[in-house]
Amino acid sequence: MISAQFLLTALVVVIAPGTGVVYTLALGLGRGRRAALAAATGCTFGIVPHLAAATLGLAAVLHTSAVLFNAVKWAGVAYLLWMAWGALRQTGALAVKPAAPSADGLIRIAVRGALINVLNPKLSIFFLALLPPFLSGDPATATLEMAGLGAVFMAMTWGVFVLYGLFASAFRDRVLSSARAMAWLNRAFAGVFAALAVRLATERA
Repeated sequence: MISAQFLLTALVVVIAPGTGVVYTLALGLGRGRRAALAAATGCTFGIVPHLAAATLGLAAVLHTSAVLFNAVKWAGVAYLLWMAWGALRQTGALAVKPAAPSADGLIRIAVRGALINVLNPKLSIFFLALLPPFLSGDPATATLEMAGLGAVFMAMTWGVFVLYGLFASAFRDRVLSSARAMAWLNRAFAGVFAALAVRLATERA
């Protein structure tokens, strides 16, 4: 059931910096407001498969299948490292650039944001642990309640990520005025995503 306790718990989880937050901040600084909105939207929709898995009980299968868990995990590690390499070379999605992205570019930003979450197998298990304690206990309505809680969590995720992105984009002009600042930010984003890849690589089912 949607309660004040659930909303507070979800807010704490959403606010905590993670891969999606870093990605949205990077796009806000590097590409501007529209890119930040696209990143927030993509990261939010990347949650959908994991919420569906938790609702349908598939997360338990992922948790017990080491092969499946590791396949998704290492795909995620490779993807994060690829993002880090692109930032380091100042050519990838995270690169800080003066030019704003085109409509096609915004779609790519959203897709990349979605993949960041889709390729994190821990999210399915996380939702399987987070949502059930807030259910009413009626098996007949459990699926609907899980879907409702998930929808609220997604809405909160999008709202918070948008705020992060808009905050970052407000400093964009200052960053672009300094070539040195752009270079250091690209290196910083590369380092952060490499560290996130290492953290994901050490996760266990």
